[in-house]
Amino acid sequence: MSNYSAGLGKPGSGKRRLKDLLNQPDNRVCADCGASDPKWASTNIGVFICLKCCGVHRSLGTHISKVLSVTLDEWSEEEVDSMIEIGGNASANSIYEAFVPDTCSKPGPDVSHDQRMRFIRAKYELQEFLKPSLRIKSGKRSTKSSAFLTSSLSRKIMDSFKSNSSSQKMFQEGMVEFIGLLKVTVKKGTNLAIRDLMSSDPYVVLNLGKQKLQTTVVNSNLNPVWNQELMLSVPESYGPVKLQVYDYDTFSADDIMGEADIDIQPLITSAMAFGDPEMFGDMQIGKWLKSHDNPLIDDSIINIVDGKVKQEVQIKLQNVECGELELEMEWLPLDQ
Repeated sequence: MSNYSAGLGKPGSGKRRLKDLLNQPDNRVCADCGASDPKWASTNIGVFICLKCCGVHRSLGTHISKVLSVTLDEWSEEEVDSMIEIGGNASANSIYEAFVPDTCSKPGPDVSHDQRMRFIRAKYELQEFLKPSLRIKSGKRSTKSSAFLTSSLSRKIMDSFKSNSSSQKMFQEGMVEFIGLLKVTVKKGTNLAIRDLMSSDPYVVLNLGKQKLQTTVVNSNLNPVWNQELMLSVPESYGPVKLQVYDYDTFSADDIMGEADIDIQPLITSAMAFGDPEMFGDMQIGKWLKSHDNPLIDDSIINIVDGKVKQEVQIKLQNVECGELELEMEWLPLDQ
């Protein structure tokens, strides 16, 4: 196991494990606004945040978000273990931002305090973006009952992380060693299958190993546009990314709308062969060829673009009457 992964799993090295977790690519920006170099964390939620978002988190109360400084405060081993178990920003956001509506924009680093407050309250206090089955709602309630409900929510979400091994629960002692990160941008679907009376409410699920991530639901749309990034950690012994499209149903099991296996070996092999992509100009470095036994519509080209290794993928969904999906994949080595 590498020093990077071993640091997170080593007993009695809380500060080192926390620093290693903070150095993961997804944790180098604020979970709520994307500001670079966050130095604060919500220990019960499991995210790294910037100073401005930290102020909002503190205003919510410790029953919702318990904030500590990464550099100034003392952390217990339990608090460090909790952060590592969740896995960081990408993993937490895959739960807390699972269903952000098109009408709501995630704030940037320079938004007003009011915009930042509205988003963070909606995300954590009001639970508006959670998967419905995770939401715990109550009308007017006291601080004591609010604390109880928030604690119950935290337990449900932690159980969800444990059962799904969501996103980047990685680098712990005794677990699989990872070789890099795969950022998948689910762009759009075309001519998807009808599963309701006249339309469908589609969302996309990605599986790699024990990790399971999903996009938001787009209501009543057979040509949905997501443009949503999902981050997967890639183990040494990796297989294809399993992709499935479902129709979200409120009162019954979600209906399958097609599936496909995404071969990530051409992307990873090409990226490793060229090393640091920032040393090269824009160029083609590889290709995943269309064949009768894969879902590709056309050959999928792997390029270096602006110092990044990216691959455009267009697939025809399998085991369904119709439907296509457009993705972009980007390879992120651990030392990036």
